[in-house]
Amino acid sequence: MSPDVRLLCVGVMAENCYIYHDRENGRSSCLIIDPGDEAQRISRELEKLELEPEAILLSHGHFDHISAVPGLREIYPGLPVYAMKQELKLLSEPGLNLSGRYTEEIRLCDVTELCDGQSLELAGLRLRAIWTPGHTAGSCCYYDEEHGILFSGDTLFCCSYGRTDLPTGSDADIIRSIRERLLVLPEEVKVYPGHEESSTIGYERRYNPLSC
Repeated sequence: MSPDVRLLCVGVMAENCYIYHDRENGRSSCLIIDPGDEAQRISRELEKLELEPEAILLSHGHFDHISAVPGLREIYPGLPVYAMKQELKLLSEPGLNLSGRYTEEIRLCDVTELCDGQSLELAGLRLRAIWTPGHTAGSCCYYDEEHGILFSGDTLFCCSYGRTDLPTGSDADIIRSIRERLLVLPEEVKVYPGHEESSTIGYERRYNPLSC
């Protein structure tokens, strides 16, 4: 049986925050992926599910993916946060992560840096961080190969892809990331993006505008 992917659509940008856990392994811990807002709501959902977060994983550092991090760290002291090392500057600077435009300024400095291809074993789950620059310089995706699940952040959407006109974005990089790093995954892999509906790698090979 596959782990459970619980979606909470949060914040003014309708961002997809995911709670990822596997009851089959006998653990009550979970991962929070891209907590973009509404820390109290996320915490209430965890209480309802009787789960304790083991870590926060960030696909990138824009405000709509990180705004709940400070609040969650108040509720769960010592909760570690992971992000790609190329994203640390953006996470720590409100002018780059755009937090000052829509929320209070956010500076995330206590972040565990990840390297491309690094394997993470957390909450009884194993994921691999895939560096996918383009939406931002340090964007990444989290791939659970065993269960065929990809959390794609704002790199790959259903029939679309992330914008590149914000700080550290790059058209050339996102094209390369999607074609060379994501669409080469098995076609049955389920894609859980940072906004809107889920997809599969096979579907995106056929219908995504960057697939060819």
